[in-house]
Parts: sequence; C-alpha cells; structure tokens
Amino acid sequence: MNSSVAKPENDRPVRPRDAASLVILRQRRRGPAEVLLGRRASRHRFMPNVFVFPGGRLDRRDLQTPVSQDLRPSVAGRMQQKWSAQKARGLAVAAVRETHEETGLRIGSMQGDALHPDLSGLDYIARAITPPSNPIRFHARFFVVDAEQTEGRITDSHELSELQWQPLNQALRMPIVDVTEFVLQEIERRLSGWQPPGVPLFSYRRDRACVRYER
Repeated sequence: MNSSVAKPENDRPVRPRDAASLVILRQRRRGPAEVLLGRRASRHRFMPNVFVFPGGRLDRRDLQTPVSQDLRPSVAGRMQQKWSAQKARGLAVAAVRETHEETGLRIGSMQGDALHPDLSGLDYIARAITPPSNPIRFHARFFVVDAEQTEGRITDSHELSELQWQPLNQALRMPIVDVTEFVLQEIERRLSGWQPPGVPLFSYRRDRACVRYER
C-alpha cells in the first residue's frame, strides 16, 4: 500500500480515509480457487498500474443506502467491536457498491437505477492501514464473497481494467502490493482449513509491515 509520492518528514501523518474492498472468490469442483483482480489505471496517484480487488472509499451515502439483506449477525458482531452498526453496514455497502461500479457485477437487487446490496453472503476477513509516511492514506476493510452471490457481466471500467479471474497461486505472482499479497495468502490458508485467531490488522511501524490478529 506504499505510494510513490514522497511526504516531507516534518509533516504530520495524513488521516486515513475509510475504505472497503471485496474479494470475490470463485471455487470450482476441479481446479484451484480463483479471485477477481483488475489493474488500476496509470493515472492514479495511489497504487497506479498494480492489480487489486475492487473497492474504494466509503461515501456518506453508503451509511444511508437501503439493503435487501443485512450482514449476518456473526459478521456484524465482529465489526461492531470496532465501529457502530451503521458504519459496519456502510463499509460493507461501500465494498458492494464499488464492485458494481468497477466491474459491473451486482450483489443485491436493482430498484430503478439504485442497487440495494445483499450483504448476507459477505464475510469480514481483514483490515489494513496505509503507512503514516504516505501522502494518501486509507483504512481499508476487506470482505469476501462467493462468486455465486454475484450477477451480471464483468466489464472493465475507468477504475479497473484487465479484469480477470486469477488462480490464487498465479495472482500472487502478479504486480500486486504487499497488503493484496497478504490477503491472498490469508484466503489461501483459510481454504486449506486454517482457523485464524481473529481478524488480522495489516499496518506499518516505521514503514515496516506488521500483522496482528484482533479478537
């Protein structure tokens, strides 16, 4: 999650913006599990040209968007240890909304031109905070959903191009940043039967990546 734009040493750290990303996992009877990744445009100041999961910043409207189904109580409960029920739901809505805008995939029902997200299939699996030295910072929450919960046709957008399903082992060899690599490895371990001791927080101390699990 490091940015290529340098930040003056004496400046105070920028406050991270709330954000959410969605890992769409496709599991087949034969062959490895796959995730949907797209390449960020070269014009982006934050993480240009790398492959990422769909996602983006939490908008104020996400806190008020009607949902067709809410988060499962177990998922909402984990999130509400840190944030209010409204913010927990809003972050999940942001992940679904951004996915729809960036990939064309829907998770929920359309009411006219508005998407009413179905959050019942989402799981909350990680969060990450950009280094304090970065001039652009995000506090991202990562959700995962099974591809069978989605509808629509995958279509490139101005935010993400080269959208493709990638096997997990191949995705790890693509141009990705450290937090994306960590989330992919976390999913890989979960699929192998590993039970995490909590929700991992991927952050930085003196610009060095560190991970701790929050119960």
